[in-house]
Amino acid sequence: MLFDTHAHYDDRKFDPDRDELLSSMPAHGISLILNPGCDAESSRAAVALAEKYPFMYAAVGTHPHEAEAASEEDMALYAELSKHEKVKAVGEIGLDYYYDMSPRDVQKKWLERQLLLASELSLPVIIHERDAAADVFSAIKRHSPAVRGVYHCYSGSWEMAREIMKLGYYISFTGSITFAKADRLREVVKKVPLERMMIETDSPYLTPAPFRGRRNDSTRVHLVAERIAELHGVSYEEVVEITMKNGKELFGI
Repeated sequence: MLFDTHAHYDDRKFDPDRDELLSSMPAHGISLILNPGCDAESSRAAVALAEKYPFMYAAVGTHPHEAEAASEEDMALYAELSKHEKVKAVGEIGLDYYYDMSPRDVQKKWLERQLLLASELSLPVIIHERDAAADVFSAIKRHSPAVRGVYHCYSGSWEMAREIMKLGYYISFTGSITFAKADRLREVVKKVPLERMMIETDSPYLTPAPFRGRRNDSTRVHLVAERIAELHGVSYEEVVEITMKNGKELFGI
């Protein structure tokens, strides 16, 4: 049974068939899904989905794209939502200098604030990082070892992954490791120990080959596990077992 540790089922792309799709997950071998929030509205939605489906869990937080609209009222909301037994992390949070949809100083402010919130709540974090490796690492290092977590959809270097893991963080991979031009990323996958690895879809995004261009969902997380097994020279079953164990350990499930 598989654990998709990062999927956005509150996304409007699932509006036409959300219930039908999610209800089918156990039949597809998906036993756990974690839905992170990106702002106050999506965090509430993530908790509502976790309440509805026994195999779903939630995280609450403000994504760097939404940082400019963040407020202390949002932080209070996340603290309140975190009292729910199915809220397992603060996230997704981080920095994104590729799209720069919020000013960088504002992104940094709310990353720091949410790392502090995670420490106060004794919750792990789900990190989003794009073209901001040094600044994100500096931030998480300041809050280590009180806060640990996972770098979702990892696309960075092996050297940075090694330093991240030294702080007790996990590295999570998506369908991007199946893309034709992802040779450098696949070399990183080979070096990350299975014991520090998670798998995810980041649905509805990053659909694995050979389904690129279609809406992604958790029924395709097995393709990520299969590629990891191939790259590590181990069985698919071993990857599934270890990544499940890792996800449950970090999120306290």
